[in-house]
Amino acid sequence: MATASNGESPVHWNEALERARKFAPFLERMEARYPEITARLGAGLGDEAWALAMRAGDEGATVSQSLRWRRGAVALVTAVADLSGAWDFGRVTRTLSDFADEAIEAALAAAFAERFPDEEQRGFAVIALGKHGSRELNYSSDIDPILIFDPQTLPRRAREEPVESAVRLARRMTEILSARDGDGYVFRVDLRLRPSPEATPIALPVEAAISYYESMALGWEQAAFIRSRMAAGDRALGEYFLQAIRPFIWRRSLDFGAIDAILDISRRIRDHYASGQAFGPGFDLKRGRGGIREVEFFAQVHQLIHGGRNPDLRVGATRDALAALACAGVIGEDVANRLDEAYVLFRTIEHRLQMVDDRQTHELPGDAAALANVAHLHGLADGDALLDLLRPQVAWVGSNYDKLAPEMEEERLSPEPERLIDQLAEMGFPQADAAAGRIARWRDGSARALRSASAREALEELLPALFAGLAKAPDPMAALNRLDDMISRLPSAINFFKLLAARPVLVTMLVTILSHAPVLADDLSRRAELLDGLIDASALEPIPELDALIDWLGRGEAGDDYQLLLDRVRQKVGERRFALGAQIVCGAVDPLEVGRGYGRLARGAVEVLGRATVTEYARTHGMVSGGELVIVALGRLGGGVLTHASDLDLIYLFTGDYRTESDGAKPLGATQYFNRLAQRIGNALSVPTASGPLYEVDTRLRPFGEQGLLAASLDSFARYQQDDAWTWEHLALTRARPIFGSQAGREAVQQVIDAVLQVPRDPVELTKQAVKMRGMIAAHKPPAGPLDIKLAEGGLVDLEFLVQVTQLSRRVAFDPDLGASIRALAADGLLPADLAGAHDLLTRYLVVSRLVSPGSTEPPEATRPLVAARCGADDWGHLLAMLDEARQSVARSWGAIVASVPTEEE
Repeated sequence: MATASNGESPVHWNEALERARKFAPFLERMEARYPEITARLGAGLGDEAWALAMRAGDEGATVSQSLRWRRGAVALVTAVADLSGAWDFGRVTRTLSDFADEAIEAALAAAFAERFPDEEQRGFAVIALGKHGSRELNYSSDIDPILIFDPQTLPRRAREEPVESAVRLARRMTEILSARDGDGYVFRVDLRLRPSPEATPIALPVEAAISYYESMALGWEQAAFIRSRMAAGDRALGEYFLQAIRPFIWRRSLDFGAIDAILDISRRIRDHYASGQAFGPGFDLKRGRGGIREVEFFAQVHQLIHGGRNPDLRVGATRDALAALACAGVIGEDVANRLDEAYVLFRTIEHRLQMVDDRQTHELPGDAAALANVAHLHGLADGDALLDLLRPQVAWVGSNYDKLAPEMEEERLSPEPERLIDQLAEMGFPQADAAAGRIARWRDGSARALRSASAREALEELLPALFAGLAKAPDPMAALNRLDDMISRLPSAINFFKLLAARPVLVTMLVTILSHAPVLADDLSRRAELLDGLIDASALEPIPELDALIDWLGRGEAGDDYQLLLDRVRQKVGERRFALGAQIVCGAVDPLEVGRGYGRLARGAVEVLGRATVTEYARTHGMVSGGELVIVALGRLGGGVLTHASDLDLIYLFTGDYRTESDGAKPLGATQYFNRLAQRIGNALSVPTASGPLYEVDTRLRPFGEQGLLAASLDSFARYQQDDAWTWEHLALTRARPIFGSQAGREAVQQVIDAVLQVPRDPVELTKQAVKMRGMIAAHKPPAGPLDIKLAEGGLVDLEFLVQVTQLSRRVAFDPDLGASIRALAADGLLPADLAGAHDLLTRYLVVSRLVSPGSTEPPEATRPLVAARCGADDWGHLLAMLDEARQSVARSWGAIVASVPTEEE
């Protein structure tokens, strides 16, 4: 035990480590990954542990790998120092923010060196905003920078415009920070705080940015820049920009527009997250009434009012701002102290929430066990103790914030609020007052798309049908929030609203998506242009076959570069994935066919991005004579049927002699060549770009798992499968399908796979190992509920094990398509014929449920009729009976396999 830096309380390093291991799976992994750092922390040597953390990743093969490794070490030391009491809240957030600066600087330098190896870094600056800007960064947080460049000084290549050079630098820097692999990521980067993000490049010319903020910026942007500072890059450029826009931030005359913008944001948050406003399990610590945002907004409103005339109030950090406001007599010292105390508590518990799984979450768990887990991590007895700790502070902060502008809140209501509320209540809207407030703001023209009188008139025609439909949604306010998000992103709404008014079927379709398909609704709220497919019915057209799909995905404009291709493929895949989901929700296509469409879409993306990456990579490193990369799909992708949220299980192999060297300007040995190429393709498939994410890629099924090379030679893969592979790896291989590479390369890989699958096996030992593995899965990942159609007894996992054991023991009917394998085995009399129908029903339910209830195995009550209909049932009760019959069929056959395994006594 040691003493904290403030000398007031003891530091319990080992107790903190134990709590981290026991209650935070992410920290448990970090302790295992960094044993030397963990040992120093256990010995109370916090400074030595920090020094080791700062050197972690020095041996990384790339800047990105090095930063990811260091980020894990920083996360471990920061968390344990926080949990132990060695570091106070201020030091924790400053440390996280300073590491973000260092990471951005390193990523920018690496991107610059790649593009301009002989040039001095200049002409590009990163401006930090939000909690990063105020050095109050969360434990697991996005960073929200503004990127600016000077067209006169930024280096660029021949025939390259300055903006093209800046955007490519920005994309590469973002990729280095955001790319995920087995070591995690560095930081999620959100570039949407720049002016008009839907229309502007991700990096802005400095004079254009200054001109925008001087003449066109909105009130919320003024408030956002209270917490701005120079973070990385050309410091002179960044400081010039911040100095130039200072009059925009700190205005001597009182700016009611900016203040109103903050209060309006607060009102919207309270409406938008209505389900997280009531204190208790599920409460949103950030956005809930009386939460973190209301402390921050309280300070910022007073800063905007008084900061133009008092420079002492121009500070970024919330706690510093509260202290400065109290010192200046703007707020009472008791108010400042109470808000500071609440803010530290809220942010500390927020950190605990994020430490558990390294997720950017702000909500107290709704599940009692999960809430208790967070309480234990904080050192409390149970979830009730955590709620008791937070409750008085939340109540006081909310009450204090309510005093800011009650008159304004009243003025925001419709001229006839009671009538509107009654009307919505009659429709069945459960939160009629909140919905009425939303309509009132639309009528006021708050949204850009509704600023014209004609647009608001067109909206009026739709309101009765829209709200009557939304009132029947499982969560009406959530559906209304999604509609609001969608409207806020429309540049103009008049034509869209008039079209909907003229075609009621489209209103029904839109309301169905908003109400019953949160995944699609969220996509729609982010990309309103997806509506185009609904308007012209193209969303309901069948997805093309693979060859036509590949041609469509790869089609572009002359002169498109690799980065533009990455964006274009993401846009097209997003459009098609949305269209496939709409087909399910609208009942246009059998969910099994939609699942196959998801599979073809993923294969098309792998082919197009794989080809493009090989070509781009060869520009620098050439080709390896006699060798090529072959990508093998396993799991659902191998079987050809995905869900909306499926990740891609891939293995990378290469053919040819591993001793060969590539023939490019920067030659590499074959093993290094193909491993780097595989990593590039994985990034092309998974790293978010300005057009959003694509797929999660899982490569853990490769030889030797996460300890093995990302790409193995075909010869070493064959030897591994013959000599070292576990039984479960051979089971997984039954669903392997080569999906990328030349015909000859795929055939060579398939021959190896076929040879492995045809090896004679001891049926008893095979069955014993399979049953053991299924038991381990059940113990490690139990079903989430009775309708967990994958993991519950008689579910899809049992069915897969049943099919795979039968295939390997009999050496027949090998087909990656699980349904086709079942039908072939049934035709040979090796499995009951009814298992084919059971497979189809269970798969339909999986595909539909992943779309309509992604966070649960059981859909909301209002959505159950839709799910039943899409699965071919008359109603929900009929579907439950059908599912029960299907699972019993699977359980009987798999149970017979389990029963055949002799016990140890036998």
